[in-house]
Amino acid sequence: MKAKRAPVVIVGAGRLGGALALALQAKRWSVRVYSRDDAGNERTRSLGLKPATLADLKKARVCVLCVPDAAVPTVSQALSKELPRTAALVHTAGALPLSALTTQRGRAVGSFHPLCAVSSARDSLAGHTAAISTRSPALRALLQRMAEDVGFAVFDVPEEHRAAYHAGAVLSAGGLVALADAAVGALGAAGIEPEAALKALLPLMRSALRGVEARGLSGGLTGPIVRGDAGVVAAHLAALPDDLAPLYAQLSRRALRLASDRLRPEVRTALQDVLAKK
Repeated sequence: MKAKRAPVVIVGAGRLGGALALALQAKRWSVRVYSRDDAGNERTRSLGLKPATLADLKKARVCVLCVPDAAVPTVSQALSKELPRTAALVHTAGALPLSALTTQRGRAVGSFHPLCAVSSARDSLAGHTAAISTRSPALRALLQRMAEDVGFAVFDVPEEHRAAYHAGAVLSAGGLVALADAAVGALGAAGIEPEAALKALLPLMRSALRGVEARGLSGGLTGPIVRGDAGVVAAHLAALPDDLAPLYAQLSRRALRLASDRLRPEVRTALQDVLAKK
């Protein structure tokens, strides 16, 4: 049986807090956004959301902290004095353990981390995944209902492996942006202006992701590694600037592991030899 919708207070009127509040409000959750300053309350109203009062805190069933990681302990400690004992405290930080929530003994705590690069409070969250962690079955059911209503898939992350989980999330988002910057730099070495390079590369990156979505990691792999073209890989390494060649080689070694079963042994060895030089 699904958990019932319950009063939610979201702390923080930034991008994630605003996006999550809008998504829940659209599904008829009772949502209020709590800020400690007038600017935050004004942002809340501008989004069509309602600022939380102290009375709203007293009625909350779950309080979701959409604040910077470093602020989670102090904010949770302060709010714990305002919330009823029956209200759960939940953070949205991917790397932080549940112990970062400083609160009274007996209060249910959890984490609800959206795997979504939110650049605006009006971004849609549907179609992404949320990582959930809690020791409370009742809170887990409530967070599961929240996720389903927002349009998230859900998986659980063991407390002892949160750092590795979050590193993977960072690689797929911020790491992808950094990789795009490296690709723009490679085209820059060929005399192509950054704006033109990015305009050309973004559709290419989207097409690669579509291939992965349709055929999986190995099946979506393209380029000289999967073709077994060691000569092209060697030429690439020779042409790239010193700060980009090691990155290209490291990613190519990863690609070689993905493509290994599709290559003849002598071709695989030739690629390994080329990549070992960087």
